[in-house]
Amino acid sequence: MTRFEVGVQLQPQHTTMADLRAAARAADEMGVDSIWTWDHFFPLYGDPAGNHFEGWTTLTAMAADTSHARLGMLVTGNTYRNPELLADMARTVDHISDGRAYLGLGAGWFERDHDEYGYEFGTAGSRLAALEASLERIKARIDRLVPPPVGDLPILIGGGGEKVTLRITARYADAWNTFGPPEVFAHKSSVLDRWCAEVGRDPGEIERTVAISGGEIEQVDAFVEAGATHVILMCGTEGPFVLDDLERLLARR
Repeated sequence: MTRFEVGVQLQPQHTTMADLRAAARAADEMGVDSIWTWDHFFPLYGDPAGNHFEGWTTLTAMAADTSHARLGMLVTGNTYRNPELLADMARTVDHISDGRAYLGLGAGWFERDHDEYGYEFGTAGSRLAALEASLERIKARIDRLVPPPVGDLPILIGGGGEKVTLRITARYADAWNTFGPPEVFAHKSSVLDRWCAEVGRDPGEIERTVAISGGEIEQVDAFVEAGATHVILMCGTEGPFVLDDLERLLARR
């Protein structure tokens, strides 16, 4: 079987900062290839009034606490920050991590985040248009930052929309993330390939990542056969993180 990379998304809800940081250190010591968190302001499931932490400052702590794994947001809500500021934040995290950062980005979808923090929710179409405009600005700002990133700071785009998101991915991204099941991932990946042909891009330049739950670990062979090169386990908790599923996934690598 083809070797694949293993990542873990440590969800910053229903836990403590001490437990998040301990889980990131433990995952790094286990030899994961990547560590991620998410960019929301409230829990996505469980108690809607439960503990929750902001993503980029959480990621900064993880960058300082680890030494091996690449790090990123799966994914940043584009509507939450000025694009130039986001480029600078990602470049700074890249320096803190000695060149291990991704810049993960998506159009944004969680209406509560927008409403409670004063961002315009708009429509799916307006958010996708804003994502494409932001990517132009982010790339331009990264090229002007002094000092530049230490690493290659790949841009990852999350989403599976076939008419717009995958076209944007083909044009701008170094990596792409979506979900299963394997047959859906295979279909979306083939649509991305077609968009790459349309915009004149080598599809092999775009890393294919898939986010899975613990219940999907037994399907990892099918995801790899469908084209995934990087499998990211989504890990939630109530208190300290239990990384048994991550250990199972690593064993299959």
